[in-house]
Amino acid sequence: MTTTDSAAAAASYAAYLASLPRVLAGAAALFRDDAGRVLLVEPNYREGWALPGGTIESDEGETPRTAARRETAEEIGLDVPIGRLLVVDWSRDPGRPPFVSYVYDGGVLDEAQLAAIELQEAELISWKLVEPAELGAYLPAWLRSRIEEACRVLETGAGTTELEDGRPALA
Repeated sequence: MTTTDSAAAAASYAAYLASLPRVLAGAAALFRDDAGRVLLVEPNYREGWALPGGTIESDEGETPRTAARRETAEEIGLDVPIGRLLVVDWSRDPGRPPFVSYVYDGGVLDEAQLAAIELQEAELISWKLVEPAELGAYLPAWLRSRIEEACRVLETGAGTTELEDGRPALA
C-alpha cells in the first residue's frame, strides 16, 4: 500500500466514523447513608435534584465507571471506589441524540465521609439525604424511575437492570 493509498484509506475511515449516529453518555453513583437514605445533589443549571455524576468524556478515552468516580470527586469532593453497575438507561428526547446513563453503586457513606462533602459550587447548590420512598418529591420524572430502579436492585440483590426511557427494556 502506498502512502497515498494509506492516506485515502484513513480519510475514508474518518468520513465513515463521522457519518455514524451519535449517542451521548453519562454516569452517576448512588450513595447511601447507614439508614439507607439516598444522597442527592441540587444542580444550579436546571430544576430538580440528581445523583452525583455527569457526562462521560469518551473523546478522551474515559469509561463510564471512571466518569462516575471522577464526577463524584469533582462534584462532592469524595474520591471513593465505585461499586457494581446497577442500571443502564437508554433515553430518547426530541432535539438531542439518545442518551445512555450508567448508575453505579457508590456504597454507604459513613458520618466522616458525609461531613467531608464539599460541593462543586460552579454546578451545585446543595445536597441532602432522602428516604427512597420520598425520591419522587425531589427528582424529575425522567430521573426518578432510574434511581428508584437502582435502589430496587440494591435492596433485592438483583442483577443490573436495562431500562429504555426509564422503563424495563423487556416489559
